[in-house]
Amino acid sequence: MAGQSHHTLPAPTFEQAPRLLIVVAPYYKDIAGELVAGAKAAIEAAGGTWEIAEVPGALEVPIAIRIAHRQSNFDGFVALGCVIRGETTHYDTVCNDSSRALTLLGLEGACIGNGILTVETMEQAETRAEAAGQNKGGGAAEAALHLIALTRRFSRPERGIGFKPASAEYRLATGADDEDPKTA
Repeated sequence: MAGQSHHTLPAPTFEQAPRLLIVVAPYYKDIAGELVAGAKAAIEAAGGTWEIAEVPGALEVPIAIRIAHRQSNFDGFVALGCVIRGETTHYDTVCNDSSRALTLLGLEGACIGNGILTVETMEQAETRAEAAGQNKGGGAAEAALHLIALTRRFSRPERGIGFKPASAEYRLATGADDEDPKTA
C-alpha cells in the first residue's frame, strides 16, 4: 500500500571493509545510472569498496554474478537493472527468470542485493531509481551488506585440510625406527 512507512534496518558495520561487485544492465542508461549512484553511496557509507561490471540485459545479471562468485573474491554482489512492461510476455520471462536465478545464487551462498526494477512505466522506474528519492540501488547495496555481515557473523574458522599428526615426531610406517626383529 502506498503511503505506509517501511522499517529500515540500521546499516551494518565492518571490521574488515567488504568488497562488492555491482552488476548492472544499462539498457535504460539514465535509470541504471541512478541505481548505480545509490549503490555506490551505500557501499562507501559502510566503508566498503566496489567494482562495476556491465551486461547487456537483466537476464545476464545473474550469470555475471555466478561467474564472479565462482572465480573471484568479492564478499557480495549488487544486481541492478530495469525491466519495463511492454506488449509481449517477454517482460514476465525476464522478471521471473532473473529473480529466480538471483535467489538460487543466494541459496548457494552468494550475498546478493536485488535492485532489478520491474515496473509498468518509465515514470515508475524513475521514481524508484532516483538516488535522492526511493533509492532502490542503495537499498539493494544495503541488502547485500546485511547478508555479508550475517555471513561473517556465522562463519566458521578454517580447519585446514588433511590429518594432524599425533605428535610433532613423524614415524615411518615401515618400522625403520624400531629394532630389527631378526637381530632382537
